[in-house]
Amino acid sequence: MTTPDVVRARLDVAVPFAIDGRGRTAAVGYDDHVRDMIELLLFTRPGERVMRPDFGCGLADLVFEPNSPELAASLQSSVQASLQRWLGDVIDVVSVEVDSEESILRILIAYLVRATGAQRADVFTGRTP
Repeated sequence: MTTPDVVRARLDVAVPFAIDGRGRTAAVGYDDHVRDMIELLLFTRPGERVMRPDFGCGLADLVFEPNSPELAASLQSSVQASLQRWLGDVIDVVSVEVDSEESILRILIAYLVRATGAQRADVFTGRTP
């Protein structure tokens, strides 16, 4: 079994894939890797992945939807369900808040990283017309 200190010291490949200043594969700490996984889940369209056609949250599909409180409420439910389904073994979701202001959707996700015990709150933004 791994201890939180060992997991914190571990580096994972940065998502999206990038090359660092030394010409090597960019790496991030585990907690940042988990944040990258959440962002990937949010902005992946269902059907986009061949081997996992139901993976994703579909936030990118909302690009042409008018921004409204109803859209924000629907999205909050969708995000919560996707996080539970795909990352439920990695994080414990504390809260999901979706705020719609003009053409910007802000998604605040508060969560606990199970492996390290780190509590985080990250904001993800998407634009709508």
